[in-house]
Amino acid sequence: MIATTDSKIDRVRITLRGAVQGVGFRPFVYRLAGQLGIRGWVRNSSEGLVIEAEGDEAQLHRFLARLESDRPAAAVVIQTQTTRLNPAGDERFEIIASTASAQKVTSILPDLATCKDCLAELTDHSNPRIHYAFTNCTHCGPRFTIVEDIPYDRTRTTMRGFTMCAECEREYNDPEDRRFHAQPNACPRCGPRLWLEHSKGSAEARSGMLSREPFSEAAQVLRQGGIVALKGIGGFQLLVDAREPRAVERLRKRKRREAKPLAVMMPSLEMVRRYCEVSPDEQRLLESPAAPIVLLKPNGAGKLADNVAGVSPYLGVMLPYSPLHYLLLSEFPFPVVATSGNSTEEPIAISNDEARARLGEIADLFVMHDRPIARPCDDSVVRLVRGRGSVIRRARGYAPLPVFVGKSLPPVLAVGGHLKNTIAIAIGQQVFLSQHVGDLDTLEARAAFERAIEDMCRLYDFEPRLVACDLHPDYASTLWAQACGLPVVGVQHHHAHVAACAAEQGIKDAYLGVSWDGTGYGLDGTIWGGEFFLVQGGRFERVAHLRPFRLPGGEAAVRECWRSAVSLLREAGGSAWPVQFPGEGILQRMLERGVNSPWTTSVGRLFDGIAAIAGVVRTNLFEGQAAMQLEQTTNSFVTNRSYTLTSNSGVGDWGSLIEEVCRDMKRRESPGLISAKFHNALVDWILAVAEQVGVHQVILSGGVFQNGYLVGRSAARLEERGYRVYTHRQVPPNDGGIALGQAILAASREQGA
Repeated sequence: MIATTDSKIDRVRITLRGAVQGVGFRPFVYRLAGQLGIRGWVRNSSEGLVIEAEGDEAQLHRFLARLESDRPAAAVVIQTQTTRLNPAGDERFEIIASTASAQKVTSILPDLATCKDCLAELTDHSNPRIHYAFTNCTHCGPRFTIVEDIPYDRTRTTMRGFTMCAECEREYNDPEDRRFHAQPNACPRCGPRLWLEHSKGSAEARSGMLSREPFSEAAQVLRQGGIVALKGIGGFQLLVDAREPRAVERLRKRKRREAKPLAVMMPSLEMVRRYCEVSPDEQRLLESPAAPIVLLKPNGAGKLADNVAGVSPYLGVMLPYSPLHYLLLSEFPFPVVATSGNSTEEPIAISNDEARARLGEIADLFVMHDRPIARPCDDSVVRLVRGRGSVIRRARGYAPLPVFVGKSLPPVLAVGGHLKNTIAIAIGQQVFLSQHVGDLDTLEARAAFERAIEDMCRLYDFEPRLVACDLHPDYASTLWAQACGLPVVGVQHHHAHVAACAAEQGIKDAYLGVSWDGTGYGLDGTIWGGEFFLVQGGRFERVAHLRPFRLPGGEAAVRECWRSAVSLLREAGGSAWPVQFPGEGILQRMLERGVNSPWTTSVGRLFDGIAAIAGVVRTNLFEGQAAMQLEQTTNSFVTNRSYTLTSNSGVGDWGSLIEEVCRDMKRRESPGLISAKFHNALVDWILAVAEQVGVHQVILSGGVFQNGYLVGRSAARLEERGYRVYTHRQVPPNDGGIALGQAILAASREQGA
């Protein structure tokens, strides 16, 4: 703040960095200055929002205080810089033209769910925007998916091809209007158009701009069990009636998504409550401007098709977040499956031609429009963990908000992992993270990965000095890094996991990093996944890990859980196996000879083995299925009993645990009890290692810690003993978060920290 002297006139320059453009910040500042008698100007800049304010000391004090307390709710300010200037003698306060500077550090705002004011207009017969599918204002609507350059102005968005009519122009230029400088502003006279197309080359059926006919016809297709492809905010979605098993099965077959849970969009919060338990914190997530998919517990009262969530103990639910969704669900007021517009392992389709080509054999009807999408952005997935939202998939509503790290970093491009890929770029004291890209198993996915890199670098005029990647030599992201021509820094997978959590939580002192997942390339060339690190001064010491066991068949063991079970039983001296597996004889010979049977310390694969031994599941139809089903069985049991997982010389020995599981199987104990005792044994191990290491900050990271029971019980037990426990909030605990950790660790190595 400014030191108080007397009533002489002063001038300050205020630079706000973060997500400060596209949220109505300039009109807010304009109105505030008018109320307080401040002169000067405000403008958007590549740096962020820049204000020059002139007035006496009392005026400036009030102005600065209200900039902090009253700013737009959607704004995210991560840094404020105030500089004293000489008075310039301005006579009024103005909003002036945007400028572009050498370094672009402002944050692009994520896409925001439709606000209450715009929603009211959709059904107001006196409003010219009634039933208009592209209604928005400075408080809501597309941002990240339409912007092509910064600073954020209409000419730098995909809306530049739509010339505003006189009334929209008036709104856009009126500081008192909520559409003042709303870059996607449009109305039926001048904005994007909507139409329907039937699949397989049938004639296009265009509809009137204000008609409900397109949504009535789409609703009729849903009632008949058909599949609707809707062009949404960040790409196409595939919709079917979530109450009809045959419709869901048809979608699964055409999309080639055999068993992975599907998300559901419900018309209202009241309907969500018919099907799910909803806490106040979960309600806030559902109704937030990000409007993510929230993982909720079904309440057993409402009945959806069994093949929607499948084996998952949770139902992924979201509310409508765009006028398109509200208008469709006003005609079809029932739950609909709303999944990405793609075939499994392909990127989401974003253009009309792309959708026709790639979704033509999937969808029965297309709801099209002519507003271009600048980049794909899938729906985010969030889960309530320890009373706060934890992001599982970071995309619409969250990307590309940066993580502020509190120190200046060299320009590093981090290319993430192979599964759940995201990328990150370090600019100054911020790390900007891309939207979810996905698994890089196909050529199409790898092309999308390369486009994401090109897009982020172009958008921020970013020229990386070095590239950070995973150590795994066969990851597509690693191969790209090695071929890009820049210096490459390899970052160990599990180091990146815990470093990402430490960065977003601002942890500076020594901590114990617990990094558990399914697969990660270890420093010794084996497959890690059950690691403990003592981290201090930027140095990682591996202080504990799971006892290694072999994975017969290598990659095949990831899909077939019973392979891990055979290995664990054999190593535990399985003379009294309670179960038999077809083909285990071949595996025994592979294990004896060490043929195609790499060593692993993976807790994720331990979950697979226990799930198979306990008879919960023998095959992973999708990543993490076995662990998900094992957690589901645990939820029905409350017990403090646990198996024995000893911690000797830094090694978590599961030998006794396997023997005890086998004994319980012989006693015909329920899978739920076996699962609960297994989870509790893992918690006991974490406590034991924490006590051995002796630091009082503990990070839980990695895909295994998407398990709500494990995280909740571990954190509670640790906190009972005085430890401070940190889990992910802004970035996923799974591989979707490791790009942040890669950027931080590569930058530290470059700086010699």
